[in-house]
Amino acid sequence: MTVTSMPRAAGADQPRRAPARGAAPRRRRSRIIVSRLGGGLAVLVPIVLISTFITYSLGALSNSNPAATILGQDAATPAAVARLNHALGLDHPLIVQYWNWLTQAAHGNLGRSYFTQIPVAQSIAQRLPVDLSIAVLAVILAAVIGGGAGMIAAIRRGGWFDRGVTVACSAASTLPAFVVGIILVVLFAVTAHLLPANGYVGPSTSIAQWLAHIILPSLALSLAVSADIARQLRTSLVEVLEQNYIVGARVRGLPYRRILVRHALRNAAGPALTILGNDFPLMLAGAVAAEAVFSLPGLGQLLLQSAQTRDIPVVQGLLLVISCFVIVVNLIVNTTLNWLYRANDGIGT
Repeated sequence: MTVTSMPRAAGADQPRRAPARGAAPRRRRSRIIVSRLGGGLAVLVPIVLISTFITYSLGALSNSNPAATILGQDAATPAAVARLNHALGLDHPLIVQYWNWLTQAAHGNLGRSYFTQIPVAQSIAQRLPVDLSIAVLAVILAAVIGGGAGMIAAIRRGGWFDRGVTVACSAASTLPAFVVGIILVVLFAVTAHLLPANGYVGPSTSIAQWLAHIILPSLALSLAVSADIARQLRTSLVEVLEQNYIVGARVRGLPYRRILVRHALRNAAGPALTILGNDFPLMLAGAVAAEAVFSLPGLGQLLLQSAQTRDIPVVQGLLLVISCFVIVVNLIVNTTLNWLYRANDGIGT
């Protein structure tokens, strides 16, 4: 009996190609990250609306009379005040005033100063680079100093370095930023003549001079945050290093540096990163004192001067920019925390 073989389908003799390794986890990781970003933005929008409404209401419900302030005591007749209030849109209900201001602010128009008639957006744009330079450098210094000190203290826990970090952090947490600024000026500007004591030079003029002028105020703002980061990272890292999976990785012979950076530090950095995000508003608030000590033309001085003169549009514009800046930083911190903890959700490596 002859057995006739059935014809094979085209490509049947070829081995099946296995799906690309890691493709599914990458797609799942992308979907989760996008969904978390979307959730963060969904929370961000109402927070911005609430914070801006409170900001605007504080100015609109104050006892100041903008029209009378602009016209002056001699020209502020009832008829003139009424005409100017109508021209400024201040005779509308509060919710209408807020909506008009918000729609204009969304297009970059934050109004004009009552006294100088300079656009608020222009005044903020001129001074914002000063505060951004100080804040960004302060964050970097806090992460480097606090992170490095906390990590070394955890690795050498119980030693002299660990005890020294604990004492230094306790001392740094009790010193306000302006006191630290005065001490730094005395040490590095007056005594050693290494750095300038005041003023500001933009990076477009000279990178070296720019760094020289912002290093002391940035260091003054970052010292207390560095202490908080060091203590929190030291505590978290000591706890993580005693976990069973870290001990097992060391038993299997994995390099200690890889264990520390890729596994232990990732799981221990979350609380320290949260502190950095929560303390960022304190850095902005402390910028007022730092600008006063170092004579910097930043947003803090502009806010202080505008509050003293009751220049409501400038105050409202500054509070709006600062609020949005803080909210965006918190969103970035939360997104980074989700990325750090993605291994717990099955999307890590």
